[in-house]
Amino acid sequence: MADLVLHGGVVFDGEKVLPGATAVAVRDGRVLAVGSDDEVRAAVGDATEVVDLAGRLVLPGFTDAHVHPVQGGVERLGCDLTGATGAADTLDRVRRFADAHPELDWIVGGGWLKEYFAAGLPTAAALDQAVPDRPVMLRDNSHHAVWVNSEALRRAGVAPSQLPDPGHVGTLHEEEMDLVAAHVPDETLDEQVAGLLEAQRYLHGLGVTGWQDAIVGAYAGHPDPTAAYLAVAARGLLTARVTGALWFPRGTTAERLPDVVADLVRRRSDVAAAVPDGRFRAGTVKVMQDGVVESRTAGLVEPYVELPGCACEPRSGLSYVDPQVLRDAAVLLSRNGFQLHVHAIGDRAVRESLDALEAALADPDAVPDLRHHVAHLQVVDPVDVPRFAALGVTANCQALWACHEAAMDDLNIPILGPVRSSWQYPFASLVRTGAALAMGSDWPVSTPDPLAAIEVAVTRREPGGDRPALLPDEALDVVTALSAYTLGSARVTHRDDGGRVAAGALADLVVLDRDVTAVPPDEISGVQVDLTLVDGRLVWERS
Repeated sequence: MADLVLHGGVVFDGEKVLPGATAVAVRDGRVLAVGSDDEVRAAVGDATEVVDLAGRLVLPGFTDAHVHPVQGGVERLGCDLTGATGAADTLDRVRRFADAHPELDWIVGGGWLKEYFAAGLPTAAALDQAVPDRPVMLRDNSHHAVWVNSEALRRAGVAPSQLPDPGHVGTLHEEEMDLVAAHVPDETLDEQVAGLLEAQRYLHGLGVTGWQDAIVGAYAGHPDPTAAYLAVAARGLLTARVTGALWFPRGTTAERLPDVVADLVRRRSDVAAAVPDGRFRAGTVKVMQDGVVESRTAGLVEPYVELPGCACEPRSGLSYVDPQVLRDAAVLLSRNGFQLHVHAIGDRAVRESLDALEAALADPDAVPDLRHHVAHLQVVDPVDVPRFAALGVTANCQALWACHEAAMDDLNIPILGPVRSSWQYPFASLVRTGAALAMGSDWPVSTPDPLAAIEVAVTRREPGGDRPALLPDEALDVVTALSAYTLGSARVTHRDDGGRVAAGALADLVVLDRDVTAVPPDEISGVQVDLTLVDGRLVWERS
């Protein structure tokens, strides 16, 4: 007897739509049988619960392979600027939030967009008009910059002369963020727990049943979320399957490397002891190798294009970890059984990441099958594309960004130039050369909706937008994109019994209101999640 039978629908098993399969049976948190209605009925007999799919699609739950849920959840509960329609609306949202919360000493939030401001650099003076009397720190959607007002700078003891660009006082990039973030009161554990629970609810509503938290450590004013995960897991409230990518300190030197790795080993052991069922585990290390293109911090082989009238110094971006130290770290971490998850936006950062992983994979003392992955991959030199398959490194794609939109057209393409702009997000080229794909959102950088990202992967256009496709030859077919967001991402998080609809697999399942493989490509983002199940139990239902 089954606990649950879903029948009368269409089944995507993680790789393909199964011909003739219309039903899925679940028992004790696992898929018991898959086949036609008659085949499943004959195999399992009666069921405690029966759901008529009425032609809807059932597929494995989405796994987000690169996301920041605690940050995203806390921001949703704070001064959330996501969805603001311009600079004026952004400032109005800040003003209204501050007016509604007179009890707050600091106004903290995030989600503002660089493209709403001249040169992508909002000023303290503009923010002073919204909140003149209290310090404000707002992270941009990329989380590689913060916008602060004059009172925040005063509280932090930062004078304009200390900043690299005194003409744009108010926007701080990368490590400059810490000048102010260090003075912001830490989020309390209760606030982090509330943020995590809100994020889990929100992600389940989008069909996400598991994820890799891409920064488990203190970053940009956010404290380490480990304690929040442990608290939620201890209360039996962590329904998602979570892999934590432990933060590798930027600027680690060769001398400090052994101590850094020893600390990561200790933290992994502490998590394993606290969560023995593995619902939350910490076997991955996150390395941020560069920044982002729009702030000229993404690592490029050749300098950025110098624009007329721009006071920005032509430069080639950052390598947060010295390339030789990165190689040594990759080897040592692999010997200690850690998967590496590397942030690489620019072509130089991608190459440095692959060079380091190549050294680790060639090391005879490395633990096998760690499934290293490189995330973002905005600019990839064509000579490096085949290296992913050759090395067995997974391409962790944030597909929502692979389109013409304001930040791409106004901030990125002009400083990349035409050649490097033609190398952006080479998803189809990676597939053609045999690379394994995973997908993630990088939320709260962008929406965590997998279906919106899949639409962009297929169309290379912004959902609902009227701009042309970005490099349409790099588009994926819908089945490949779906597989990357389900089976591919489950694989990269070492959930080998997940990401599939097959007998014995975890019953982490999603029901969509339509067969997403059969709708027009520009309607994919309009497909809705009706049901989300984890271990065969309902965790979200569309009312």
